[in-house]
Amino acid sequence: MMGLGIALILCALGILLLATILRQRSGLPWARVVSTDVGETRTLTRPLFSARLGLTGKPDYILQQGDYLIPVEVKPHRRAPQPYPSDLMQLAAYLVLLEETTGVAPPYGLLRYAEETFSLRYTPAVRAKVLATLTDMRNLLSAVDVVRNHDDAARCRGCIFRSQCEDALV
Repeated sequence: MMGLGIALILCALGILLLATILRQRSGLPWARVVSTDVGETRTLTRPLFSARLGLTGKPDYILQQGDYLIPVEVKPHRRAPQPYPSDLMQLAAYLVLLEETTGVAPPYGLLRYAEETFSLRYTPAVRAKVLATLTDMRNLLSAVDVVRNHDDAARCRGCIFRSQCEDALV
């Protein structure tokens, strides 16, 4: 009977070690998952929403660390040494939304690529950039002429406005 007890303890320790290794490889901190918008276990049924800003969104995960909620955006197939600016802006928008909806500013957000995790500190400059981007986007909606803002033919090929765009690369 004592042998079985020791075997169970060793098994439990092995599982704990495996879980620790997997968590470290994920690049995510040890924290309670408050909500998820991925897979079949989606718990974030409604998006975060700020009527005042006219902004809505659903991060892939929201973690709880102490009194703070931390948004996590996952791009599982993306491999890059540096985060894409558009991915950082998406994460920044989630930081603003969490502050707007909870009244508590998260200290940072996480962006997970296939092999790398990037952290974005939530600063007044990050918030200001999100608000400025929202203003720019609203202004572009009423603009008559909008110019292409990239030199990426692949983006043009995937764009739904390609057939109407006089500035398309393809």
